[in-house]
Amino acid sequence: MARNIDSTPVGPSTPWWRFPMVWLVIGGPAVVVVAGIVTAVIAVKGADEVLPHDSEAKVSDRPAVQGRNHAATAGQSR
Repeated sequence: MARNIDSTPVGPSTPWWRFPMVWLVIGGPAVVVVAGIVTAVIAVKGADEVLPHDSEAKVSDRPAVQGRNHAATAGQSR
């Protein structure tokens, strides 16, 4: 009867789940799939509501809009 590297018998009576290398090959992608599903669930459940887009900013929002525009244009003068 043939033997594995760690001297466990290898033959028709040895089930596939008895080999540690199989769990390394299956385990890595399985963990990635589970992490992706968990991330998607967190993203969907924790999504912020979409705010309506007003064409004109409110008076109280003007300093924030001006600061955003200033940062986006890197301080270029008009």
